[in-house]
Amino acid sequence: MKFDIDYDRAPLLTIWEVTRACALACRHCRAAAEDRRDPRELTTTEGRHLLDQIHAMGTPLMIFTGGDPLQRDDLEDLISYAKRIGLRPAAIPAATDRLTRDRMMSLKAAGLEQVALSLDASTAERHDDFRKVEGTFAKAMQGVEWAHEAGIPLQINTVLGSWNVDDFDAIADLVRKLDIVFWEVFFLVPTGRGAELQGCTAEQMLMLFEKLYALSLDAPFVIKVTEAQHFRCYVARRSSEMADARKPRLMMSGRAVNAGCGICFVDHIGNICPSGFLPLERGNSRAHSLAAVYRDDPVFRDLRDAEKLAARCPHCRDRDWCSGGSRARAYAMTGDYLAPDPLCIYTSG
Repeated sequence: MKFDIDYDRAPLLTIWEVTRACALACRHCRAAAEDRRDPRELTTTEGRHLLDQIHAMGTPLMIFTGGDPLQRDDLEDLISYAKRIGLRPAAIPAATDRLTRDRMMSLKAAGLEQVALSLDASTAERHDDFRKVEGTFAKAMQGVEWAHEAGIPLQINTVLGSWNVDDFDAIADLVRKLDIVFWEVFFLVPTGRGAELQGCTAEQMLMLFEKLYALSLDAPFVIKVTEAQHFRCYVARRSSEMADARKPRLMMSGRAVNAGCGICFVDHIGNICPSGFLPLERGNSRAHSLAAVYRDDPVFRDLRDAEKLAARCPHCRDRDWCSGGSRARAYAMTGDYLAPDPLCIYTSG
């Protein structure tokens, strides 16, 4: 799937946190979600207005996330509306009792084009400990079966940090068996509850880059690496140093997708941010034009300024590939959203 998007004009994907409510208490949660709805959430009408703005801006991909988006009874209505106006809707439900076969079928009927479920360990014991609710692993596996039964293309999301580096091979083996179309691998950004966790070291990230690249050469699904934009540098170097007979199955655009550059995030009360992991509020969809904020806000413009970003990584020969690494991690760990990614092994050249 390829899209010809000018990131200075529109993001490739807009993510709307339709609610922050969730029955889980995941150790990495950027929003520190609680199991109660916020009365200030965007209404159905306001949500439709937001979707109109997203479509008018030229964004093709729309992600409904949370919290747990299944906490909203109007989720199907919002998905149906997004589909009707020309967006490609996807959703990331939590593996709770709200995830049922009937609800999965309802999402399909509404027009959902992809569903993502989270899998952060190879065993129920480790996964449930990470999600802090017993039975979450089993519910996710049920969700996999229901997604296939409904005919919704399935994505698996996995968060990687120091706590599960040793489990990567077993997780990958399990993911291979799930008949998915897309595996999105997130490298921890220490924000929200995740600030209490230890992310990967730069060396661990490089080791995982090697494993992910090797997997991509024969995986039956596409792999996307998130919040580790310098993986693109690894791929560029690998391509220049070795002639791989097989083409890696990686989702990689011509320009690094990063906070405010290919991504826009709207939280549950309408605040517009560069990403969910970079929660700098730059406007609100109730009062401001989403396109105007994305295109003209000084922070958003900074995040797309290749010269400003490249100047922070003067020793890296591949700095143009990655926009200086994760802007969200740079901000979370240094307080400067333009700083080099502290966990990039290439920053020293």
